[in-house]
Amino acid sequence: MKSIALIHTVKTVANSFDRTLREYLGEEVKIHNLWDDFLANNPNEIGEFTVENRKRLYNDITSAEMTGADMIVVTCSTLTPVVNMIRPFIRVPLIAIDDAMGRKAVTYGERLLILATAESTREPLTDKLMTEAAAIGKEITVDFRADVEAFKAMKAMDMDKHDAILLEIAKDISGYDCVVLAQASMAHLDSRIEAICKIPVLSSPTLCLEQVKDTLNN
Repeated sequence: MKSIALIHTVKTVANSFDRTLREYLGEEVKIHNLWDDFLANNPNEIGEFTVENRKRLYNDITSAEMTGADMIVVTCSTLTPVVNMIRPFIRVPLIAIDDAMGRKAVTYGERLLILATAESTREPLTDKLMTEAAAIGKEITVDFRADVEAFKAMKAMDMDKHDAILLEIAKDISGYDCVVLAQASMAHLDSRIEAICKIPVLSSPTLCLEQVKDTLNN
């Protein structure tokens, strides 16, 4: 039986991603979950991803590797740049939640908006989009909008308040070719936000699931 290790920083994602992945794969797999909320909370509080946090993530990933997993998936976009640094030192495929989303987003047009609740996603996701655009020889502009109150509501597990804030923000979004939802915890709103702002909206989990399935099959 194939085995997948998942590393999470957000409780709502940790609660749902395991189940969603099993349903999507359509085959029996062994899944190990590691939840490290410090790696989301601390960078958002201090405004940077420290050397100590990099070491912590490295330890989390190597611990996941020691489960014997065939693949490791990190479900927090704040961690993506460090995941890329660590990838050469891991023997099994290491997937970041927004890998596939970043590649797809830059195909939509030249003006993108990142919508987030955590300010800590600004630099990693912006850099990822710029890198993906450069890889296909395209110039883009990326704007960023985060709402700290939505982040606080999500941490308090008050998803009704979290959702209401983001749906209200969606009413003011216009003039973009694509809206990118920065965090997997926002993914359940993708179609509702798209219906409000009339702009293509991308979220990471579904695209990540496709990447995981393709990687397992290959």
